[in-house]
Amino acid sequence: MIALETIRAQGVVAIVRASSASDAAETVATLIVAGLRAIEVSLVTPGALDVIRDAARNAPAGVMIGVGTALTESDVDRAVDAGAQFVVSPIVNEAVIRASLAAGVTVLPGATTPTEAVHARELGATLIKLFPASLWSPSILREVLAALPDLQTVPTGGVQPDTAGDWIRAGAAAVGIGSALSQAADPAAATVRLLASIEAARATR
Repeated sequence: MIALETIRAQGVVAIVRASSASDAAETVATLIVAGLRAIEVSLVTPGALDVIRDAARNAPAGVMIGVGTALTESDVDRAVDAGAQFVVSPIVNEAVIRASLAAGVTVLPGATTPTEAVHARELGATLIKLFPASLWSPSILREVLAALPDLQTVPTGGVQPDTAGDWIRAGAAAVGIGSALSQAADPAAATVRLLASIEAARATR
């Protein structure tokens, strides 16, 4: 699964939610130019599947386009048909996980508790979206990973470019970031800060 390795390598899933398909498409293009290589388009965006289809068709080599807020097997099937290379959900849903794995794409189910995270892993998910991360902290994640060191988490929800390194140092495999990048005054500059923070954190972990 190429998307899995891309997310692990760069350490970021960029999240796009927008009020229109055109705004979403513009944001995806901006984030690609800024240097992000795993970009999730949430299904709450009007015309999200069309955005995914166009982005997946036109993205440079090495850029993975995924779908977010997948809640049903149908969501997975339609998104994969549109070209989604990974699937993100805010919940642990067995049908979503199994449909994603059957389609050969990476899936990131959203877990709030250690029990949910372990259950998602048992269902076959490799990366677990820790959501919302604002209910946690890097120190809590570190304590959980001391007991469950095999969990590969992607804290999402409240993570900022300047705090991403704290989560990586605590043991997160990657982070998910939305408006802090897509709505930044200068998305390219925010991305540079984010990637530098992740690189520095990995060097000291």
